[in-house]
Amino acid sequence: MASFAHTVGAQTYRFDSLKDVMAKASPARSGDFLAGVAALNDGERVAAQMALADIALTHFLQEALIPYEADEVTRLIIDTHDKQAFAVVSHLTVGGFRDWLLSDAADEQSLRALAPGLTPEMVAAVSKIMRVQDLVLVAQKIRVVTQFRGTMGLRGRLSTRLQPNHPTDEPAGIAASILDGLLYGNGDAMIGINPATDSIASICAMLEMLDAIIQRYDIPTQACVLTHVTTSIEAVNRGVPLDLVFQSIAGTEAANASFGINLNLLQEGYDAGLSLNRGTLGQNLMYFETGQGSALSANAHHGVDQQTCETRAYAVARHFRPFLVNTVVGFIGPEYLYNGKQIIRAGLEDHFCGKLLGVPMGCDICYTNHAEADQDDMDTLLTLLGVAGINFIMGIPGSDDIMLNYQTTSFHDALYARQTLGLKPAPEFEQWLEKMGIFTQADGKIQFGNSLPPAFRHALAQLG
Repeated sequence: MASFAHTVGAQTYRFDSLKDVMAKASPARSGDFLAGVAALNDGERVAAQMALADIALTHFLQEALIPYEADEVTRLIIDTHDKQAFAVVSHLTVGGFRDWLLSDAADEQSLRALAPGLTPEMVAAVSKIMRVQDLVLVAQKIRVVTQFRGTMGLRGRLSTRLQPNHPTDEPAGIAASILDGLLYGNGDAMIGINPATDSIASICAMLEMLDAIIQRYDIPTQACVLTHVTTSIEAVNRGVPLDLVFQSIAGTEAANASFGINLNLLQEGYDAGLSLNRGTLGQNLMYFETGQGSALSANAHHGVDQQTCETRAYAVARHFRPFLVNTVVGFIGPEYLYNGKQIIRAGLEDHFCGKLLGVPMGCDICYTNHAEADQDDMDTLLTLLGVAGINFIMGIPGSDDIMLNYQTTSFHDALYARQTLGLKPAPEFEQWLEKMGIFTQADGKIQFGNSLPPAFRHALAQLG
């Protein structure tokens, strides 16, 4: 195991391992202090970043942060590494890789070809020595396009997950939120419910309800109920109409075990979803959620900093060709990301790292009520991620999730981002919005219809 050092003035800082130098090079965040792996001060952090910049990318193939023999995620990373794709940057250090990423040589085509040759640890390392503008600039070069009933990730597009959660899973309440969201042009990424209960009967009822809505109004979108993968498998076995298979994932075998999953179980869920053949444009059907701090909260981080653990989760996601991956960046709480500054930085890191690895990234731009953050911080992160080319964000009535009790982005926030940045919904959904008379969009301006679409009048009367 190699050690590293860097001298600043008269002081030499020493780092015992690759794991140590990466942790201490991480921009400050509360979770790393909680884990006892963070730099003690800014001087040590800068020294670690300078030392990290001089490490060859090939070293990451020689020293595993978590032993190969002890962790199936490490084995997945090493066993699937594409040496031929890696060759184009194999001569570079971490610092040289940063310079290359910022150069014109790193364009959309070359970055797409490079993705299978990068390991999460390489990508996490380079993100630690990048400024906010660097993370945005490189991420906006990359497009990761996926398809099911709609097309996600195209340049000039911003999609939304319509999240109609209800504290008791009341169908009328869920339906009202869905109608509200659709009328604001939300829902092209998916209509996705976090259920209040994980009972198989309730899950199946919600899946059937969502399918009926999508079929009745011919909406080019996908449905998902965010239940455990084993429940989704059981729903498939019962013949219930299921579009996307959901699961929370993390970057270590032990953290995934705390979720009750492993790679074999995820493969079983993926195969179950494929067996239904419900995608009309493509078969990207896995929906994963992640978040910095999940491995630490399960005491399953192996002394690895939380951002690197998070990036390792994207290797798990990448293996299953997902439709969407969502970093729920501020949901875990201030113990891991203390304030708005840390949440903003983490959201941009996650988006950059995921896309560089070839993962279709979205972000739940959010915070809990006990974090030192507010909606202005979320506006900042939303704008930066919109510029960076994020695939999708959340859409929730009034930005306040009344079931999960946290603050995120509203239906209106998506309109702001689309109009300000000249972004449109997914092309299939854009055509549907125009056909339904909900709104049209030209030259960056959104023009709503003059009245409630006829198809929705009857539905609204029933809700009343």
